[in-house]
Amino acid sequence: MTISRWLGVFGMALVAVVMSGCGYNSIQAADEEVNATWSEVLNQYQRRADLVPQLVKSVDAYMTHEREVLTQVTEARSKVGSLQITADQLDDPAALQRFQEAQNQLTSALSRLIAVSENYPQLKSDGLFRDLMTQLEGTENRIAVARGRYVKSVQAYNVLVRQFPAVITAKVLGYAPKANFTVADEAAVSRPPEIRFSNEAPARNPAPAQ
Repeated sequence: MTISRWLGVFGMALVAVVMSGCGYNSIQAADEEVNATWSEVLNQYQRRADLVPQLVKSVDAYMTHEREVLTQVTEARSKVGSLQITADQLDDPAALQRFQEAQNQLTSALSRLIAVSENYPQLKSDGLFRDLMTQLEGTENRIAVARGRYVKSVQAYNVLVRQFPAVITAKVLGYAPKANFTVADEAAVSRPPEIRFSNEAPARNPAPAQ
């Protein structure tokens, strides 16, 4: 092997050691984890959005007086579809805020729809409606779990790209801190709409024994 080739091999090895020591590999791994967890958040939100047209159709024949509620759900679902955010935009807090506001509007509209459905015993006994409500409840829980994983992955990534020596590598390669959900957002999503199907009033606590 010639000297020039030896120097080339040595140079490549040196670069690998330097890149590893400056946090490059860790940043890459953390960035991929954020992208993966964000993808799961989007998947679960899309799952919910896909349920909305079926849900609106199932209640349409029953809700003759609450057309405004159905309109709000439909419009909120449409806005959610028009405000998508990719992993490349996660360093833009304003973009994430707009995305979250649209999702919150859909959550609120669905909550009103669930509340109104309590006035229609026949609707609550409809098999399709009950099935869709079960799917919606499960999806809301999946959204909360997916968001929780995203929050943790972003926290780990942001700490990494702010620490020395990884902060130098991050600045050189253009890795910026990523936006995260706010405490208020997490408090709201941790309380998904309560879905009950029983036509009976909630049981009261028995009176204490005398």
